[in-house]
Amino acid sequence: MKKHIKQVLGILLICSVSTAIAQPDYNYSKMQREKLNRGVIAIRENESDVVISWRYLSSDPIKTAFNVYRDGKKITEKPVDVSTMYRDRNKSKNAAVYEVRPVLKGKETHHIDGSYTLPADAPTGYLNIPLQKPADGVTPAGDSYTYTPNDASIGDVDGDGEYEIILKWDPSNSHDNAHDGYTGEVYIDCYKLNGSHLWRINLGKNIRAGAHYTQFMVYDLNGDGKAEVVMRTADGTVDGKGNIIGDAQADYREAGSLDKRKNKTVNQGRIFKGKEYLTVFSGLTGEALNTIDYIPQRGNLKDWGDNRANRSDRFLACVAYLDGVHPSVVMCRGYYTRTVLAAFDWNGKELKERWVFDSNNPGCEAYAGQGNHNLRVGDVDGDGCDEIIYGSCAIDHDGKGLYSTGMGHGDAIHLTHFDPSRKGLQVWDCHENKRDGSTYRDAATGEILLQIKSDHDVGRCMAADIDPTQPGVEMWSGESGGIRNVKGEVIAPKLRGMPTNMAVWWDGDLLRELLDKNIISKYDWNKKKVNPLVRFEGAVSNNGTKSNPCLQGDIIGDWREEVLMRTEDNTSLRLYVSPVPTEYRFHTFLEDPIYRISIATQNVGYNQPTQPGFYFGPDLKGTFRGYKFK
Repeated sequence: MKKHIKQVLGILLICSVSTAIAQPDYNYSKMQREKLNRGVIAIRENESDVVISWRYLSSDPIKTAFNVYRDGKKITEKPVDVSTMYRDRNKSKNAAVYEVRPVLKGKETHHIDGSYTLPADAPTGYLNIPLQKPADGVTPAGDSYTYTPNDASIGDVDGDGEYEIILKWDPSNSHDNAHDGYTGEVYIDCYKLNGSHLWRINLGKNIRAGAHYTQFMVYDLNGDGKAEVVMRTADGTVDGKGNIIGDAQADYREAGSLDKRKNKTVNQGRIFKGKEYLTVFSGLTGEALNTIDYIPQRGNLKDWGDNRANRSDRFLACVAYLDGVHPSVVMCRGYYTRTVLAAFDWNGKELKERWVFDSNNPGCEAYAGQGNHNLRVGDVDGDGCDEIIYGSCAIDHDGKGLYSTGMGHGDAIHLTHFDPSRKGLQVWDCHENKRDGSTYRDAATGEILLQIKSDHDVGRCMAADIDPTQPGVEMWSGESGGIRNVKGEVIAPKLRGMPTNMAVWWDGDLLRELLDKNIISKYDWNKKKVNPLVRFEGAVSNNGTKSNPCLQGDIIGDWREEVLMRTEDNTSLRLYVSPVPTEYRFHTFLEDPIYRISIATQNVGYNQPTQPGFYFGPDLKGTFRGYKFK
């Protein structure tokens, strides 16, 4: 591939891949979206070098180049026009201010300049974000617990074009819904990238801690330029200003009862009753702006499939452009049996119900029991409005069922444009029913394109373009018989140690790398093996065998993705930024609605990696904003 061809400019708004046209049909001229700044970041690579990285935006003219300044002095001999990254020879340990200025036809345009201050004695390889760890606690049963940073999200809460980090603190006694026991209280914090702590919300004793209880949506819902935070609350929740929601004295936790057959206490710490709310919080202050009753209420537990809240307290959530213009928040309850999705709009003053989908309603029975531990959102049918891929079924933008495959519950799911030769988006899913195994389907119709049946519980599956010799995105699971291409062919046998948790665009090429625990690996398609690429020493992953970071995605800098992880002592977050040179530049993935929403929903249930709503990889062909790519 010739170097000048590699200098590809943005692909998000106008993209032709092979003979296909991307299925999503958003009207970007009307769609309410974030106003991003230049996203400049400077990271010390080693003792001598500092890597500066910044965003290339769709509002930048096609031939925009960039000058880089350090402490007011230009350090680029000529404007950077290949990538949006620059390496500065800087051995000084003093603080330095790096500035990036757009250049067009030899003149600086000052169209969205950006700057970043590299602190004195900055760490090597990452941005350090110090945390304020909550105090340890003791349960009513006398057991002590402590806290670790868990899932995170991003949102511009103050309107300056830079993201803040919204972080959930997980108590050491958090539980899966299947397990009894008291849990510590769940805290939600907001931090600026420089470590400034803006607020803390305490969800209170009546919100149990665990992966399935608190799904927090961070997004600018009313278009005022500042993100809100939406999540389920209860009596005793304390907002970021110290205000209490509902009855501060209420305690709905079960004390437990003795099971004489098993000679042990059961149901202790579970919550079977009590009020539940849905609250919109200010992203800037953490103040509760509006609280309504949660839809649906738990009601009769057996209506959800059991009497221990294992089925009723399975929550999901997402953001979706249901009218193609404004983002709505969708709160969901249940996926093993009864399934309810409730969509709301926020106008800055009140939450207004848009629609409610309930599998208990006549004609919706086929949608019961089809949900996953996560979900995906995107315009899959080309009407310019988002649909919700709810495991083995899909809900249309108007709150009506789009289709149900009937293949039931699963742990992992991926939505993107897998096949450059096929129109539209596809879904790769895995199932726990010891029957349907792993399935690859058309996202718009539910048509099964490939199925690898299995009599095992298929817990994890992954999709990423890791092999340039094969068309499109590759896919695999624990029971897929190896790595498959979009034609369904096995291109590599089942590999021992093949990661199935997360993925990340990290190095300089268009292939994706694999992320598991604190290691990024690269697939060797010639030798059919996975090789470690980088290890984040001193950082650790979350959520047990899921081994995911706090967050993964294109958060700042150029089109590559960052990895946000907690330190071993739980006192800081580290935002790792790729120092690897690249000969490509693309509009930030954040400008693609499907990708941006995949970041917003990453904290939901079992975390899934980001995926764009278009094909991205070495098979790119066609015209991009006037440039030919072969």
